[in-house]
Amino acid sequence: MTGREFRLIAALGTTQTLAWASSYYLPAILADPIARDLGVSSNWIFAAFSGALVISALLGPRVGRQIDLVGGRSVLSISNLTLAAGLALLGVSGSIPVLITAWLLLGVGMGCGLYDAAFAALGRIYGDAARGSITGITLLAGFASTVGWPLTAWGLETIGWRDTCFAWALAHILIGLPINLFILPAVKGAKAAVAASIKPDIPIDRTMVLLAFAFAAAWTVTGAMAAHLPRILEAAGATSLQAVTAGALIGPAQVAARIVEASFLSRYHPLVSTRLACLTHPIGAAILALAGGGAASVFAIFHGAGNGILTIARGTLPLAIFGPQNYGYRLGIIGAPARMAQAAAPLAFGLLIEAMGSRVLIVSSALSLAALLALSLLRREPAAK
Repeated sequence: MTGREFRLIAALGTTQTLAWASSYYLPAILADPIARDLGVSSNWIFAAFSGALVISALLGPRVGRQIDLVGGRSVLSISNLTLAAGLALLGVSGSIPVLITAWLLLGVGMGCGLYDAAFAALGRIYGDAARGSITGITLLAGFASTVGWPLTAWGLETIGWRDTCFAWALAHILIGLPINLFILPAVKGAKAAVAASIKPDIPIDRTMVLLAFAFAAAWTVTGAMAAHLPRILEAAGATSLQAVTAGALIGPAQVAARIVEASFLSRYHPLVSTRLACLTHPIGAAILALAGGGAASVFAIFHGAGNGILTIARGTLPLAIFGPQNYGYRLGIIGAPARMAQAAAPLAFGLLIEAMGSRVLIVSSALSLAALLALSLLRREPAAK
């Protein structure tokens, strides 16, 4: 790895950690205090959050296409400004309309600034050789929840939720924006690409559909666990302390799995590691069902490990199968159903938990196995046209 590549990985890993911590992982800590302050149900906050994820999904193909043309520097820099604006507006929210507007802005920022955009930026720079860099930034950003949740909770306790939102907004301006603007390289040939830009014709063939389905099923599980993990573990018999401890292990488990991916599994096609990752959640769920709440941490480790590799696979698998041409645009198309599913998962699983309790893990395990089945039907190369 060259020094330039290392600096780029460190830069994007830092900005991705900031972006995830201040957007996707925010409602888990702030939903209840915001709801109490505004005098509404916390369901309003989660509904607005789901709307933000839908916005990010709809923007995915357009954002990817823009990165294919001009690279990621301008797009990721705009994401910092948009996320900062959304967080600042959230901090001054005093009504539902303002709250929803704030989350719509955050949705635009997430669409321009989370993993898919970063992966597309790396694909634009390194082409087929981007797998190592993609793994590298996910190694760093795998700690987004481990860092973000405690910082947000500390801010809530010390300065309140409003000033916490302002602090995250300031971090985007003072940290994220300069890093994306000055460390990400300008892409050669960007002006010519824009001048000759024609929307590419990407057929929605069997391989595209199978990939989109697999990631949508997997990300439904990810979204559900991110929103409801402690509740599910307590329903399975874990104490509050055991559930919280288990939740704290997910970040390290993700990073440990990514280290395995970067070292041992990197010699294999990404399909191998992706298929293995689809098995870990069902294995963890089976152990939890057999051993009870005392195995909460074991379940969290298995789930986190699989989720860690699936995050990488979302960038590396399409690159390995289709190559770097129109990579960002293709990534946006494949990722859109996953983001939609991720948006619906908290509400859908919330209703299922009320009816099924911890047995909801049967549903999440079935989704993981369905993703595995779809991946098993994939060829390593798309069929010749």
